[in-house]
Amino acid sequence: MDRREIAALLAYIGRLDPRTIRTDQGEARDQLAQWHELLGDVPLATPHGWDARVAARQHIRVSPYQILPADIARPWESYKRDRLRRHTDPTPSADPDDQAAWTAELVGARRAVASGTAQPVQYRQLAGRGRIDPRLEARLREVGSCIPPEARAALSPFRPARAAREAAIAQGQPDTLSVRCEWCQAPVGEPCRRRRVDPDGFARGNTPRATPHHCRQDLAAAQQARQSATA
Repeated sequence: MDRREIAALLAYIGRLDPRTIRTDQGEARDQLAQWHELLGDVPLATPHGWDARVAARQHIRVSPYQILPADIARPWESYKRDRLRRHTDPTPSADPDDQAAWTAELVGARRAVASGTAQPVQYRQLAGRGRIDPRLEARLREVGSCIPPEARAALSPFRPARAAREAAIAQGQPDTLSVRCEWCQAPVGEPCRRRRVDPDGFARGNTPRATPHHCRQDLAAAQQARQSATA
């Protein structure tokens, strides 16, 4: 609050509690300077629920003691803590390789939430489906994936099935994992399994295969042909 807002707040408080009124000009000037020094970083009101006049009225209504600047500052600090406790940092739209821009966007979002100029951002799983930031959507369309190509290449030896799938799709071949395997019963999106059975008929192994079964490849090719014919 600036000095003008502090003066308006003190005038409002004086109407509710005449004990705070200072009739001497010097005392009134000192009171204004004191309140401004202690509440200069506290806003008079925000778009999302904070109002210093409400905090003052609540104190005067329930407390027999004369109001002090701390009786405004304490509710303000509680207001900020509550908002930050309900806030989860959304993914910044800045380039992750630009550490300064990434950090600045995170800090700016938190300050906006704490100061009451922006609403807390909650988890989508808890708050319902929300729309992705348009700037982030544009960047994802530009790069094609949230995983950089260098990281994807480094991970390929540890994800052979996924690497083979991505290589096949890049060459225009059918996406084999888009259909269910009729041989090993692997569901859509999961790699085929190499099943070994002991002489008693019990499974001894169920390890993922780097390449899908031939019947699954044929089924995916037939599905791609049908989709191309109807397109």
